[in-house]
Amino acid sequence: MNFFEALWNNFNIFTFENIQLYVLITLSLIINFMLWRWRQQDRNHVIAILIIQAIALSSIILSKNLLTLELKSLSHSLHEVSIVILGITFIRLFGLLAFRLVLPLCRLNLLRIIEDIVEIIAYGAWLIICLHDAGVNLSSIVTTSAVITGVLAFAMQDTLSNTLSGLALQLDNSIKIGDWIEVGEVIGCVSEVSWRYTAIETRDWETIIIPNNVLMKAKVTVLGRRKNQPLQLRRHIHFKINYNHSTGDVISIVQDAIHNGNIANVANYPKASCMLIDLIPGSAHYELGYWLTNIEKNTSTDSDVRIRINSALQRAGIDFYEPRDIYLTHKDDAYEMQKRELYFEKCLKNLHQFDIFSTLNDTELSQLAENLIYMPFAKGDFMIRQGELANWLLIVEKGSTDVFLKSANGELQLINTTEGPCLLGEMGLMIGSPRSATVIAKSDVSAYRLDKNSFHALLIKRPELADEITKLLVARQFSIDNAQKSMDDDEATALLLKQQQNAFLIQLNKFFGLG
Repeated sequence: MNFFEALWNNFNIFTFENIQLYVLITLSLIINFMLWRWRQQDRNHVIAILIIQAIALSSIILSKNLLTLELKSLSHSLHEVSIVILGITFIRLFGLLAFRLVLPLCRLNLLRIIEDIVEIIAYGAWLIICLHDAGVNLSSIVTTSAVITGVLAFAMQDTLSNTLSGLALQLDNSIKIGDWIEVGEVIGCVSEVSWRYTAIETRDWETIIIPNNVLMKAKVTVLGRRKNQPLQLRRHIHFKINYNHSTGDVISIVQDAIHNGNIANVANYPKASCMLIDLIPGSAHYELGYWLTNIEKNTSTDSDVRIRINSALQRAGIDFYEPRDIYLTHKDDAYEMQKRELYFEKCLKNLHQFDIFSTLNDTELSQLAENLIYMPFAKGDFMIRQGELANWLLIVEKGSTDVFLKSANGELQLINTTEGPCLLGEMGLMIGSPRSATVIAKSDVSAYRLDKNSFHALLIKRPELADEITKLLVARQFSIDNAQKSMDDDEATALLLKQQQNAFLIQLNKFFGLG
């Protein structure tokens, strides 16, 4: 006779007790299936409950069989113990269902300590019911347990203090799982609040265990939490600038770099603000305050913000303060001359890479190279904005950029990605036309800026350059270099190309005032 046959033979009498048991077993199987299906992290609990329930049901069957052997006392004891164990498993099962499946679906994420308290109360109530049904005198048990409780309370003062402190933390909701807190020198995210301790996970992948009674007595700072506001934390970046730069310029450049930077984990509101916080010998001390949206990413976001500040100040020709006594090499005229020569050679090398400058001789290229301005951009920086008026071009030495067009609803749509070396903004330099697209640095970009004035001086000396350059620009703009190979005999195409070049030349001469 197998297990199920024995189960049927012993429970085929439809008594009230058996019907209750049938209902509970059915509910148990349904709940176990639900937990197994939607709570994979609790599958070990489900397996354990199923095993214990199977053992308890087997014991009940065994107790029924013992009656046939006239072992009434043993059968009764085994049956009562099995019922107690079966009831405990049902309480645990319903607890898992309520606190880990149903309540989270209702957006009520109660902490584990509340679940433990409810289940312990249920366990106690179930034991009292079972003892009462077994005819046990509960008054004597209460008297004896009071004495035992007093002894245990005296011996376990610290444990009870931790337990009560943990319960208080849950009831007043002062600290919740997921909160970032600072306790002394410890900063981390609350991952668990148990009966005895609170676990905090730090950014260094460490878990620090703090006894609840210590947490109750200590000063605890909950980071980033403000009533009716999103989770954000104020961060501060300090830097020093020489006094030969305007304070207003520094503040404006730094704030614009952060406001327009698309920096990950930096809040758009409240806006970042830069302030002059101190005047010290040799330099002005500034502080940038911004709002961090992901507290775990504080170090990497601080780094991104510093990179933006550094790039923006470099583009503006503003240097950070450097104490004079830090140099091991004396900065005499020879040192500065060597530094300029290296910079000039680098600029000249970059100009030689592009066909737009192929018509220039060495002297003219050298003249342009001397006037190039180094323009570094950090990842996410806006390099060019669609519609803006700017009479300069960028010579990208290295780095990648994304080119966007603004749609009718104002959204930016990616249309191209470029890799250095390349040119950006030729039409703005040559004819002053508004920027036709927005360009954002996809990576850190090293670039040089060539201004209208530098190119104007060159065109005045050699006006015929205008005609040569327009041919190259028109060919590039309309992408006909390859198409011309198959259309050399097409007179209409050649005529259209000539008309476009003439129109472009007129615009260029007008822009540079060449007559």
